[in-house]
Amino acid sequence: MKKTISVFMLAGILASSGIAQTKSKSESKQSTKKTTKMNNKEIVGTFLGSVAKQDVETMRKFATADYIQHNPFVPTGLEPFIELLPVLKENGTHAENVRLFQDGNYVFMHNIWKNAKPFGADEMVAFDIIRVDKNGKVAEHWDAMTVLVKETVSGRSQTDGPTIVEDLDKTEANKALAVSLIEDVLMGKNPNKLTEYISTEEYHQHNPQIKDGLSGLGEAIQYLTSQNNMFKYTKIHKVLGEGNFVLTVSEGEWNGGKKHAFYDLFRMKGGKIVEHWDVIQEVPNEKLANQNGMFGGF
Repeated sequence: MKKTISVFMLAGILASSGIAQTKSKSESKQSTKKTTKMNNKEIVGTFLGSVAKQDVETMRKFATADYIQHNPFVPTGLEPFIELLPVLKENGTHAENVRLFQDGNYVFMHNIWKNAKPFGADEMVAFDIIRVDKNGKVAEHWDAMTVLVKETVSGRSQTDGPTIVEDLDKTEANKALAVSLIEDVLMGKNPNKLTEYISTEEYHQHNPQIKDGLSGLGEAIQYLTSQNNMFKYTKIHKVLGEGNFVLTVSEGEWNGGKKHAFYDLFRMKGGKIVEHWDVIQEVPNEKLANQNGMFGGF
């Protein structure tokens, strides 16, 4: 049952492609149907659209046969995935894309899943990463997901806020800023540098358990530490960015030392972090459908 549910989760995400394509129209015109002449956002959008429509022919055209899957409960390979598509139709789950970004051959997305009762909640939030290979084919997928919380302590939802990319010339500097925050603060190398990375004037928080501002973050850290349950980041596996948005994928421990995947999306302005969204998922170690690992391939 767990395996079927997780396949359903991935299928739900993939159904978001129609919105994703709409959001990327301003960046490139879809003037050709040839995969090699489409940008990576368009390639991913076309593939995901074919999944939503159960269009197997297009799926095979736009993805590699050895499509690598890192969702731990979904079989790896394109054909095994195609065989599981009826789950999407049978359950009616779909996803809405909120944000869509590109960094080289990686496309990364922020999604909301709707009607998701088959896997434990009516709505869920996810980050997805898809790699496009040098031949313009969808080749690899990673994700992390969590339950959508209706009432948050900040009053912000887990997905609202700006979506427009700005400051493309600052992409690399912003990626370096995100890495410094994680290494110094979340890994404990130089925790006193917090205000060097996060704005003291504006910090919008979308983690449902943390209030806005540096004071809200400090309050949350103090509480978790008092409960001997402070999360610990141990390794950064991937850093992806486009302009003022940066997504980091980290490994760490939480809730009794259990291994977790930490996906953090940051928005930067004026050289400081001014907004944060995240998805935290425990890394399973049993009933796995593949052996690729949630961080494999990064």
